[in-house]
This record gives sequence, C-alpha cells and structure tokens, in this order.
Amino acid sequence: MNTLLIFLSLFFTPPAKGVYDYSFKTIEGKEIKLSKFKGKKIMIVNTASKCGFTPQYEDLEKLHKKYGKNLVLIGFPAGNFGGQELATNSEIKEFCTSKFAVTFLMAEKTSVLGEDITPLFKYLTTAENPDFKGDIKWNFEKFLIDEKGQLVHRFRSKTTPLSEDVVKNL
Repeated sequence: MNTLLIFLSLFFTPPAKGVYDYSFKTIEGKEIKLSKFKGKKIMIVNTASKCGFTPQYEDLEKLHKKYGKNLVLIGFPAGNFGGQELATNSEIKEFCTSKFAVTFLMAEKTSVLGEDITPLFKYLTTAENPDFKGDIKWNFEKFLIDEKGQLVHRFRSKTTPLSEDVVKNL
C-alpha cells in the first residue's frame, strides 16, 4: 500500500487549497511564499505601466499606506494586454518608484493569461468567490484574499482601489 501512495504522489499533485500554497518572485528576484502573510488580508493586482488604468498606482499606494498594517498589497506587472508593460523588471521598478512613489510589494513581470499563465493566477481566475470567475479581462484587476488565504472578492479594472466596494471589505 505504501508503494502505491508513493507512486501516486509522484504523478498527482493535490489541488491548491488557497493562495498560501503559492509563492512569487519580487521585482528584485527574491522568492516569497504567500504563507508568510497568514493573518493579514492580501490584495493582488495585475498591473501595467502604459495603460489607461496606470494612474491607479497612486490609489494603490494610498491604500497601502492607509491599510498596510493589516493588508499586504502586491502588484504583478504583466504585458498580456496590448503589450502595455515595460520590457524589464528594472524598467518597471524605476517607472513605479519615480512616477508613483510605489512602496508596496511588486512581483517580477509575469503572465496572467493564456497558455503561459502562472499557477497563482490560474488559481485566482478559477477559484470560487462571491463575485465571478474566469480570465482576467484587462490590467488592474484586483483579487482580495482574506486572513486565511481564501479569495473573498474580485474586482474588475474599472473598480478603483479606494472605491467603497473595495474599502468596505478591508
């Protein structure tokens, strides 16, 4: 029986139970496990530097400063929509810090859609939540994770970071 369990574990990975099963690399290349943030809410946002929604960086930074004690904000730069992200992590970091004084966590450039979608975003776009599931439609979609690592709300790009819909859930 033990041999069968070992064999099965080699070929079958159990499905993720929440975001704590994932990690990401920061824009500086440091690996961070999302489980590090247990007990805090997490907001994950797919971002882009050359998008009509890019000014949301300003409100994301305000959100981070106001709620940062209990909320971890992570931007995930992605070029999936019209190639609206800069080419390199260093260019993205320079843009975010010089133009919007971003101090919240930024991940390395990643894919949030298509065949090369990262496992975290595959989970986020298919996880049950009270709002909706499915592909990300554009830059600056927001995913709110509760203190237990479960996706509790998802907001489309047009919902601004400081909107009542977002803030009432923090």
